[in-house]
Amino acid sequence: MTARASHRPVGTVTRGTTNPNRLRRMDRWIAAVQGAELRRAVDPVAVDLGYGAAPWTAVELLGRLRGVAPGVRVVGVEIEPVRVAAAKPYERDGLVFLHGGFEIPVAGRPVLVRAANVLRQYEEAEVAGVWERLCARLAPGGLLVEGTCDEVGRRHVWVALGPEGPRTVTFATRLGSLERPSDLAERLPKALIHRNVPGEPVHAFLRDFDRAWSAAAPYASYGARQRWIRAVRDLTADWPVTDGAERWRQGEVTVAWEALAPRG
Repeated sequence: MTARASHRPVGTVTRGTTNPNRLRRMDRWIAAVQGAELRRAVDPVAVDLGYGAAPWTAVELLGRLRGVAPGVRVVGVEIEPVRVAAAKPYERDGLVFLHGGFEIPVAGRPVLVRAANVLRQYEEAEVAGVWERLCARLAPGGLLVEGTCDEVGRRHVWVALGPEGPRTVTFATRLGSLERPSDLAERLPKALIHRNVPGEPVHAFLRDFDRAWSAAAPYASYGARQRWIRAVRDLTADWPVTDGAERWRQGEVTVAWEALAPRG
């Protein structure tokens, strides 16, 4: 992988906290949704943007994506030079680490950019500009996945964007740890977390999800998965859920961005 010309990285240094397997739910979804595009690509490059103080997420992303696209290459990008230096010993075939930021310092256009727990530490007003910049770097058919999860990856919410902009929002959780769907509100990405208030679509969605979860309580005797599936199935009557039972069984549900986008 050849870096682009010398540059000043765009962005600011964030806390960089990370843990092994923290992004497994997002990785699993990416492999299912973007695997075919990665297989088709002439140069199937995936970027782990802002991987943090340790390189675990980039190492794991390579392994998970190669399960569906054997030719994929992963580039870990970090704005803090010390973190890049610390990651260099983990480089291997198909995995390199570069110093950079939102400019994405790789040659060509990546088929995937994953930015997890990065924009959480920015201001809401900065999100649209960052999204636009990152989407402009995508290859045709490329995907930007940006979101937030807890420290051990039990709860995660992310936005998927194509070159044209945001497409969907996915909620994912370890079902055994869930008391109610609105528990996921604390992991909403920056574009939505301050919009979980009455009058905003994401608030209405989580309210309806809680109601559907409550109504599906009798299914709990069959397990949390069956209760989740029933609740999501009921949601489809009023919300544009874009996936099906195969993904719901994973503790996921994906909704069209337009239905949850902030008002104004």
